[in-house]
Amino acid sequence: MSETSARLLALLSLLQARRDWPGALLAERLEVSPRTVRRDVDRLRDLGYPVRASKGPDGGYRLDAGADLPPLLFDDDQAIAVAVALQTATTTVTGIEEGALRALATVRQVMPARLRQRVDALQVTTVDRWAGSARTKVDSEILIAVGTAVRAREVLRFDYASPGAESGEWVPPRKVEPHHLVTWGGRWYLVGWDLERKDWRTFRVDRMRPKSPAGPRFTPRDLPAPDVATYISSRFSSQPRWACRGEAILQAKAADIAGWAGREAVVEELTPTSCRLILPGWSWTGLAAAFGMFECDLEFVGPPELKAAAAQLAARYTAAAS
Repeated sequence: MSETSARLLALLSLLQARRDWPGALLAERLEVSPRTVRRDVDRLRDLGYPVRASKGPDGGYRLDAGADLPPLLFDDDQAIAVAVALQTATTTVTGIEEGALRALATVRQVMPARLRQRVDALQVTTVDRWAGSARTKVDSEILIAVGTAVRAREVLRFDYASPGAESGEWVPPRKVEPHHLVTWGGRWYLVGWDLERKDWRTFRVDRMRPKSPAGPRFTPRDLPAPDVATYISSRFSSQPRWACRGEAILQAKAADIAGWAGREAVVEELTPTSCRLILPGWSWTGLAAAFGMFECDLEFVGPPELKAAAAQLAARYTAAAS
């Protein structure tokens, strides 16, 4: 890709990322002069992208939406993120599986060959549809390195930070036959056969630092479970698993709710003054009571057992208050 084309793609990516960009800030991010930014904006306009400029000392640029907007362009990190999101959506979002698969096929088809190979290396298994609110950030290059080793069936060597290690402290290199890349509870895990310990292990990818080059190819072993989802679920079975999960819409700011909802809760902002809350509980009655602790109006979304428990609880409280 030529330097100009790469810069245009980077500029378009930045314009898509936020509504308004001061010209000086764009020049700083692209490491070019404001004059070069103006020329590149003109090139985008010639391609049909509606970039609006604002005048004045704080003048900047905005990419307007429009029916005639040409197809969106993605840089490498964005394309990989879209492909992974579509792949995991097939198992984490009910009702859109077929559409997500067709969208993934479309995105993959228009990718350059070098990028298509990297995306193909990321074969992700998503376990636990009701993941908690915790999310762990993982470097995309590390995901690619691990996914490539899984797909190529090559021994993976990596430094690993154990859970109790201090920040920046890494244990000696591990040698593992990588088998599956898995998401569970908002985190990425590698399932593999540890060659030194001669046993199956799971490794958090955000604690891995792959080493190059990869080791020799290997013949995949059979998992000690019918499938990777069953294996991962059994590995984490010692962690408390809630008997019930319910969902409600709260007329309150997401930030206010998140501070009191607990680590296991999922809080999603819907509007500046409302949010979606998913809570776990040991019983439906206890779960209904937990939703009631927030001092705001709310609407139960489901499941039906939660609504029934809320009605029973309301009748019990009404009788107690009278």
